[in-house]
Amino acid sequence: MIQSSLSFASALLIGLLGTTHCLAMCGGLASSLSLGEQQPRGAFVRLLAYNLGRISSYTLAGFLLGLLGASIYETGAASVMRSIAALLLIAMGLYVGQWWLGITKLESLGGYLWRYISPLLKPLLPANNAFKALILGIGWGWLPCGLVYSTLIWSAAAGSASDSALLMLGFGLGTLPGMLTTGLLAQQLLGLSRKTSVRSLAGALLILMGLWTLPWGTFTH
Repeated sequence: MIQSSLSFASALLIGLLGTTHCLAMCGGLASSLSLGEQQPRGAFVRLLAYNLGRISSYTLAGFLLGLLGASIYETGAASVMRSIAALLLIAMGLYVGQWWLGITKLESLGGYLWRYISPLLKPLLPANNAFKALILGIGWGWLPCGLVYSTLIWSAAAGSASDSALLMLGFGLGTLPGMLTTGLLAQQLLGLSRKTSVRSLAGALLILMGLWTLPWGTFTH
């Protein structure tokens, strides 16, 4: 069983609170999928396909990194991994609140891979049907992002590849409401996501989660 601080609900909350950052990274592309669409249903289907593709990439990445995390977990280093997970929650809070952007350095780790993926996505634009939007989302899920990378490392402390994948699925689903709404309302909600008060509240809640995780508790199987 996943320890309570590494629960699916926690992953959902991280996704919800991190939506402000997701909007800044992917909101413009999501908005473009609905701009100029005369049929709201068609816009929604493309937005949903794009986001399902993006979330599937997060889930796959969680599974792959979870394989490594599970091997470390089996060495008896669970308490160390838990401490790292807690510190990453705090770092994510500082990042979302725009008080410390240190985790952006993690984005450079994915820069090499993204150089190969990015050119493959250009022929999909404009993504004027659901299939193109789905493939675009799958590719865009590998966009270098400090918040995603931090959550990936956090999820790797779950103790198994399947649990890590489940946590990343939860994170992705947490971002889904905001991303769908932003795509449909275009620039209106992008402005809201950049408000200092919104980012500060989200960041503070993530920090509190990290502080709660750090001092006590142990991993259980």
